[in-house]
Amino acid sequence: MPNILICDDERDIVSALKIYLSSEGYTIFEAYTGRQALEIAREHQLHLILMDIMMPEMDGISATAKLREEYNVPIILLTAKSEDTDKVLGLNIGADDYVTKPFNPVELQARVKSQLRRYMQLGSGMMTKASETLTIGGIELDDRTKEVTLDGEKAALTPTEYDILKLLMENPGKVYSPAQIYAAVWNDSPYGTENTVAVHIRHLREKLEYNPAEPRYLKSVWGRGYKLEK
Repeated sequence: MPNILICDDERDIVSALKIYLSSEGYTIFEAYTGRQALEIAREHQLHLILMDIMMPEMDGISATAKLREEYNVPIILLTAKSEDTDKVLGLNIGADDYVTKPFNPVELQARVKSQLRRYMQLGSGMMTKASETLTIGGIELDDRTKEVTLDGEKAALTPTEYDILKLLMENPGKVYSPAQIYAAVWNDSPYGTENTVAVHIRHLREKLEYNPAEPRYLKSVWGRGYKLEK
């Protein structure tokens, strides 16, 4: 079974995470500073690391940067909402994902499974996917089977929801107005259709976001429309 390192200076958090993940059969290693995390990484073969940002001796950002010099193991940051700047910095220097405290255990386990699956299947390289498959973060769209999965779990989308998602996934980062989405998906005049598109976007968020009120993927751009975050 995969080896997972949990690194956080709050021992209660480490204990809680250990309970969540041990139930899945993973072997758990524990660290309470970034320096300890580096030592354990050098002594054991790890398949995933959960790394807190704010820690003594060596913080999670510095530890992540050091780990990336030697290892390709997936790193998920453990962050607080007030650490948005550090969160972005961590992703920029090589972290693969983040989970915000307090944790939703189901979301945490899904993120861990998703990162482990990619790492175990693809190793340190990138597999070339068929052109019919689109992947952004934990969302994967297979246009051959018309199936969409979130972190490996099938999402039941309506045909209209599927077509909107496909449009946005084919153009990650591009902002589409409601009128542009309606014209592309419905092939009809977009006049007076803003609310229709908004309802479908809300439904997509309910199916593809762990917290629809704070979406990670389907973003609103104030006064302009919607985009799928890269």
